[in-house]
Amino acid sequence: MKLKDRLALYFTSVSTLVLLCVLFGVYFTFERFMRAEFFARLTDRTMVTAKLYLEADEISARSLDKVRAQYLIKLNSEVTRIYDSKNAATFIGDNQQYWTSETIDKVRRKKKLQYLDGNRQVVGIYYKDNQGDFVILASAIDYGTITRLDKLWKIMAVAFVLIFISLLLSARWIAMRILRPLNLFIEEVKHINSGNLELRVKESETKDELYILAQNFNTLMEHLENAFILQKTFVANASHELRTPITSLMISAELALTQKRSSEEYDKTLISILEDADHLENIISSLLTLAQTDLENTSANLAEIRIDELIWKLKEEWDAKFGINNFVLTIGEFPDDENLFMITCNPTLLKIALDNIISNAYKFSDQKRVTCILNVSNREIRIKITDRGIGVDPSLLDNIFKPFFSSSSTEKHSGNGMGLYMASKIITLYGGTIEVTPGQDVGATFSVIFQRF
Repeated sequence: MKLKDRLALYFTSVSTLVLLCVLFGVYFTFERFMRAEFFARLTDRTMVTAKLYLEADEISARSLDKVRAQYLIKLNSEVTRIYDSKNAATFIGDNQQYWTSETIDKVRRKKKLQYLDGNRQVVGIYYKDNQGDFVILASAIDYGTITRLDKLWKIMAVAFVLIFISLLLSARWIAMRILRPLNLFIEEVKHINSGNLELRVKESETKDELYILAQNFNTLMEHLENAFILQKTFVANASHELRTPITSLMISAELALTQKRSSEEYDKTLISILEDADHLENIISSLLTLAQTDLENTSANLAEIRIDELIWKLKEEWDAKFGINNFVLTIGEFPDDENLFMITCNPTLLKIALDNIISNAYKFSDQKRVTCILNVSNREIRIKITDRGIGVDPSLLDNIFKPFFSSSSTEKHSGNGMGLYMASKIITLYGGTIEVTPGQDVGATFSVIFQRF
């Protein structure tokens, strides 16, 4: 059974149960009210009878019957009896016993009695007079109430059927309307496959459970897309990138083996092989680092570190490579609260990200001076890395963070196209962003920003 049908069924069942309770409550309340009213009328009849027959001593019984018939409207199937102390019918012309002595004695004990005898309603009272002790019993059938209850029952039955059908139809309509975003969500999910993992489902603006579902699904799709990109990167691109250094290694080795060569030539060949092997090792290391970044999703080994200490460590490493003062570090804003320097991350991966940006700056500036400015405030941590190289063509800004993309066609500035991609991915996974100021022909600036929320 579909979800909308179950919702409609549950809603209709609960509503129907409530409706039945209301209808039965109305019916039985009306019945009790009408019966109580009729019992009151019968009680009045007994009291009037007592006044007429027992208090009016000077009027004959026949005259009393005439007055009673003239001024009292007779009830349906009405029977009224007055019984003396011997439980014998008296005063009224019809002296049939009608009620048993047991019932009469019961009225005498309880002083007042009312009960149902089939469709009849019976009222009895004990009346003490100077002529003796009497019991007056009156009964009648309330055909008016029976007719009204029968009509009410039929009206409620018809109303119940109509309301039930209305509830069922309205419940289905409400369920379809409520589940319409879910149906749209399902239709959007159907269009997502391995060829278009970049698609995302629409997130509603109502901030309800479906919004949370869509948001979590989009997050899941983002992780799946990253993993799938990683797979495609290894399968489709890594093999191509690895083929060139491997082919060069094989050619160098084969040429060296074709004939006897001098020691100098063997040294030259080995140096060439080492260069190709080093290039191959760099490519493999980049791919493995990227795989680690994607698969672990940087959730493991998280720690709080001081961002300034991490950058000072990077400065020491680059100074060791290119000389002191070739990497210039400046702290622009120095807050009083040192806790503002703290950032939660995987220190190794964040170091790789910043190191890749610095390495890219040195590569495209031919190892010229690179400047790093660290600004820490209550709002954000901002790291600006500026080189003195060839800059970035603005038309390439949308592609420089894609895997295996190289912005230079020259061998001098060529690379495997993984550095900036890994840097962008790591920084993004930690909630940061990268902004690029092209500075074409005069150097480029990469700004890494971590906003405080």
